[in-house]
Amino acid sequence: MPRKGWRGGFRAAQRVEPQGRVRQSQAVTTYGPGAMIDLVDDAVVVGGLDFWRFEGGGGISEPRLRDILAPQLDKSGRKLRRENAFFLAPAGNEREPSRNCGIEVLEFPRWFVCGNPDCRALVKNSGLVWKGGKYVHSCVSRKTSACVPVRFVMACRRGHLEDFPWLRFVHDMQGRPLCAAPDLRLQEGKTGDFAEVRVACACGAERAVSNAMVPQVNPRCGGERPWLGREGREECVEDLRLLVRTASNSYFAQVVSALSIPEPGMSLRDAVTDNWGALQVADATNLPAFRQIPKIRTALAGHADDEVLRTVDDIKNKREPVREALRTAEFKQLVAAPREKTGDLPPPRGAAHDFFARHVPVGDELKPWIARVVLVHRLREVRVQIGFTRIEAPAPDLQGEYDLGVTTAPLGLQTDWLPAAEVRGEGIFVQLDEMAVREWETRSEVQGRGKQLLAGFDAWNATRTTKLKFPGMRFYLLHSLSHLLMSALSLECGYSASALSERIYCAPADDDTPMAAILISTGSPGTEGTLGGLVEQGRHLREHLRRAFEMGGLCSNDPVCAGHNPQKDLAERFLEGAACHGCLFVAECSCERFNRFLDRALVVPTIGRSGVAFLDKMP
Repeated sequence: MPRKGWRGGFRAAQRVEPQGRVRQSQAVTTYGPGAMIDLVDDAVVVGGLDFWRFEGGGGISEPRLRDILAPQLDKSGRKLRRENAFFLAPAGNEREPSRNCGIEVLEFPRWFVCGNPDCRALVKNSGLVWKGGKYVHSCVSRKTSACVPVRFVMACRRGHLEDFPWLRFVHDMQGRPLCAAPDLRLQEGKTGDFAEVRVACACGAERAVSNAMVPQVNPRCGGERPWLGREGREECVEDLRLLVRTASNSYFAQVVSALSIPEPGMSLRDAVTDNWGALQVADATNLPAFRQIPKIRTALAGHADDEVLRTVDDIKNKREPVREALRTAEFKQLVAAPREKTGDLPPPRGAAHDFFARHVPVGDELKPWIARVVLVHRLREVRVQIGFTRIEAPAPDLQGEYDLGVTTAPLGLQTDWLPAAEVRGEGIFVQLDEMAVREWETRSEVQGRGKQLLAGFDAWNATRTTKLKFPGMRFYLLHSLSHLLMSALSLECGYSASALSERIYCAPADDDTPMAAILISTGSPGTEGTLGGLVEQGRHLREHLRRAFEMGGLCSNDPVCAGHNPQKDLAERFLEGAACHGCLFVAECSCERFNRFLDRALVVPTIGRSGVAFLDKMP
């Protein structure tokens, strides 16, 4: 729950009661460190991890994710501790608020606008009076009026954030000298439209705020990082860009997630770690004696002495275990799920039983397309925020990981841990037939459509500073099928469409482990799990695929939607084929890619296109 740390930025001031709240899971995504939040009478930026106060507890364990992230963070100059690497956001106490628990937030921006329509003075908070829980301004008419934070700030794509340079913008940038007593007014016109917003000074200097939309005329970024405190400033070579505080491009959290899955290859390392007090001095001479201890004998059962000693040596020399990529490991575990048997129920919940999955038979009607259906009765997903950007949204690779060397802002200066959230729920895993996917990829019609989608992607990518890699036709197919299935499942499973989420397992045919599968799941943070309404629908996959087939075949915006070509598109819809709000788009909390990289024509037959649909007939 955010609370004000310092009134007026970093000036010492009175203690203030909490004025806002967010869910613990939101502190890892929408309102993580560096995010801007509107309060009733003020605006703040969420403090970095150095300003998070805990009263104890809140640790989240996920060794597989920690071992994947640690080397990546190390390359970018950031450290991640081995134990207690992830923490839930601190839960505030509204009844007895304390400075020892909660998240400090810092006042930002520091410029305010007088609410009096006859005044509209643009004043820094140091020139205002804090009264009755808000800033007030003494107008020329000697009346006091409440002030609101100005809606414009400056930022760069590396996440840096500054106040808009109002004085310089209206004077220096026009070649006018700064007047002795600047008196600024923000004139927003009769409609409040951005084109009418102007800033004027009593000396006669005046300029349209829209001029700041051209990055080349803006000052160089000063590297300000207010969420990190006084010492957060760093060097930056980017140009500042105008940003509206509440705009959708003001904060893009970089969140990496992993499912908690059994790791047979890590069982010995875990056993040695659990008995490290004794085994740290083990060698070929005394290891047989240690095996006589009942606890150690049970832990090391089935492992040869040389395996144990090699593991002890690895731990002593701090050699990290070799981990498979995040989604490759999960894909292998899901595909290897045993066959469901009568009376096969999940064991009592515990740290060792966060994953329970069983595959069910695939009907002959689905075998031309579907290789495996797995019912995931119990799953746990750990989501960790590693950084954020502004202006441009970063995109993860097919493994769900980010390039931390590109335009990422840190969450803390002195911390070696990361904020996290855990989600418990259930899901349905659907694996497509690999040979059927490969045959589909080789069709001339599909390759022709791929050239159009690639041309659209290249046109979009050319507008970005940070270049991305084309995800491939296989990803378009899986992503579009996932959206159609989520919409179909939501009609029967008892959960709303926005409660479902996707996880795409995609790797090309020439990869060591080719993947073509989707996991549709539901869950919520802070609960013990779900009620099984979704997982039971996996037994009726054919009915849901038939409904998805019908839903995707015709859109309310057809034939415009079905005929959309992203290549040289005047509407600049470069990242989707036949996809729109009438057919494929879902709630963004359900989608991994912000409703991008979609084309229903690749899944089902649509108007005006033939030969490109994977499901070429009704299942």
